[in-house]
Amino acid sequence: MMTALAVPLALAACSSKDDLDDLELNDTPPEVLYNEGLALRAQGKLKPASQKFAELDKLYPYSEYAKKSLVNMAYVDFSRGKYAEAISAANRFLTLYPGNQDAAYALYIIGQSYFRQMPDITRDQEVTEKARSAFEELLQRYPDSEYAPDATAKLRVVQDQLGGKEMQIGRYYLQKRNYIAAINRFKAVVIHYQTTRHVEEALFRLTESYYALGVISEAQTAAAVLGHNYPDSQWYKDAYSLLNKGGYEPSEDSGSWISKAFKDINPF
Repeated sequence: MMTALAVPLALAACSSKDDLDDLELNDTPPEVLYNEGLALRAQGKLKPASQKFAELDKLYPYSEYAKKSLVNMAYVDFSRGKYAEAISAANRFLTLYPGNQDAAYALYIIGQSYFRQMPDITRDQEVTEKARSAFEELLQRYPDSEYAPDATAKLRVVQDQLGGKEMQIGRYYLQKRNYIAAINRFKAVVIHYQTTRHVEEALFRLTESYYALGVISEAQTAAAVLGHNYPDSQWYKDAYSLLNKGGYEPSEDSGSWISKAFKDINPF
């Protein structure tokens, strides 16, 4: 009997200090771990703070302190520039606690994390689209939250970038004389990004593209809508000059999709 008991005792004696520390840490109450995480965060020790919150979440899942830890983890990881981790923590929080009062903040962190990763306009804009989705969801679900004003401002930047991407592709097609493909891109700007700075040029490029195709009525409509909304724009002057060279003037066809797109939307 003594020999049998001696084996586990011997194994215990051989346990490393780290193993003992882990066992001791596992007994730490969640409120203590949470407060330690907050203290580390306050001291600017963000990586240890994130680790502390993550450990609490692992040891005491679905507890009230784990819930608070997820929000803090998202904030700390965002502050560290660990955007993927911040998004993961915020998404997990939203999945587990969709109706919680901090859901608006979690969405804000997600939007901000994608916003900080937005690439150059020449590259794929998948991340920019995700930023738009997060900010739009935040504004739809929590229009009166304290994060709504900044989300609105950043959404304008996001929209401008997405509109700029459409313009870049449209110009490429126009240069290649692929007028139909170019029109589709400029049309997207007029319909989806009408409040951005790109809409003036988009209307001119539509004038240019339709004119090149010989679809004069649409070219005239694009120029007329451009002149009506932006009478002092250089783009309007260029559109007017282009039509005038062919003996035409801006003239709006109320049945055109261009006219209808601007009927109920004030671009200002």
